[in-house]
Amino acid sequence: MSPSELSWGLDGLLPVVIQDARTGAVLTLAYADREALERTLAERRTYLYSRSRKKLWRKGETSGNAQSVVGIDYDCDADALLYRVVPDGPACHTGTRGCFDERLLGGEPRVESGPFAQAVAHLQTAIAARRNASPETSYTARLLSDGIDRIGKKIGEEATEVVIAAKNGVPGEIAWEVADLFYHTLVLLEERGVALDAVGEELLKRAK
Repeated sequence: MSPSELSWGLDGLLPVVIQDARTGAVLTLAYADREALERTLAERRTYLYSRSRKKLWRKGETSGNAQSVVGIDYDCDADALLYRVVPDGPACHTGTRGCFDERLLGGEPRVESGPFAQAVAHLQTAIAARRNASPETSYTARLLSDGIDRIGKKIGEEATEVVIAAKNGVPGEIAWEVADLFYHTLVLLEERGVALDAVGEELLKRAK
């Protein structure tokens, strides 16, 4: 579907839910006109329409807290948008991570994901985005292009380096090598089309 085929409101705007692509957290609700959406699609940066200032604006143009857009979805009625972004700083003008920090109805307390969960979510998004990149400019694209034999060889090498680092007993070195192993494993899952949630479900089965 092209921007012109969406069900634009009488004011020429669509509501935009902005979500952190790494954690799934809803960051803010804003609005976009057709120009804002077209600029977002072209530049992969968050462009919106300010109803108060009645003008187009790019997220981060004054605050520096820009957002890289990795995906855009529209709803079943084609009258609302979802921007999935990787934020470079707070999303809210108050300086908080997102705008939805006040609670109207109780429930389970919010659980902020730690650096590991955030990093894995970011890597998943980045690796998937590199699938169509040039192997000449992207190591990830080169791995995916070379196929499972090349990826498997790298995983074997990284696993060996993890064992060596563990024997050396230096925490920073262990973390570095395990990070390499996790990265190459995520590339393997992407190449084989296996969702990380499938791994999670298997781990939960074993936990029971």
